Amino acid sequence: MHKEKLPHLADPELAAHANYNARESWRMFEIMSEFVSATERLNEIHPAVSIFGSARTPVDHPYYALTERIARQLSDAGFSVISGGGPGIMEAANKGAFHGTSPSVGLNIQLPHEQHDNPYQDISQTFAHFFVRKVMFVKFASAYVVMPGGFGTMDELMEALTLVQTGKTRKIPIILVQSSFWAGLIDWFKSSLVKEGMVNAEDMNLIQVIDNPEDVVCAIFDHYEKQGFEPSARDRQIQLYL
Repeated sequence: MHKEKLPHLADPELAAHANYNARESWRMFEIMSEFVSATERLNEIHPAVSIFGSARTPVDHPYYALTERIARQLSDAGFSVISGGGPGIMEAANKGAFHGTSPSVGLNIQLPHEQHDNPYQDISQTFAHFFVRKVMFVKFASAYVVMPGGFGTMDELMEALTLVQTGKTRKIPIILVQSSFWAGLIDWFKSSLVKEGMVNAEDMNLIQVIDNPEDVVCAIFDHYEKQGFEPSARDRQIQLYL
């Protein structure tokens, strides 16, 4: 019987492939370690509010000042403030909270450009994987405050809306700030997504558009007035399957 000759692993392409497969397997442990490390560090920060927005917003921009005001008021009201830990809106969120009474939390991401850690973080956690970081934003947030931003901000907003809409996380306030910026998107949701039946009309109730910092804080307190900020047993069970 003729035996087919097996390629030898000394072949550079095969050796590289085998090395890649081994690294990919070990990467699972790296991901697990990120989840464990972040969960241990963030378990005691509740109640917390996650704030998102553009990394490109300059310090002298009105959005920066508005974000800083919102974060400071949230911090003084007893909320830890979670941001992406980088520049722009993220820095403004951390800065406002840093000068308030509650912790300023930065969930930093390793990127080839744009991202550098801002100095206004009481608690800082760095991630290599976007999806692990996104889970932490949702897992520990009692509310989402979404400032003007780009693709990354849209990604976080859609992630939150999807998880709440599908019941994969508890219902939390999702607040868009700066109505003039979000008006086009909200109109498109209504004229296209709702009209075409891609989402239900009542799904629009998952979103609030608020411009005033004091009203942002009040909206979050109003949401939890009856149920309290502590997750119920059912909420905790849901969070296990984020």
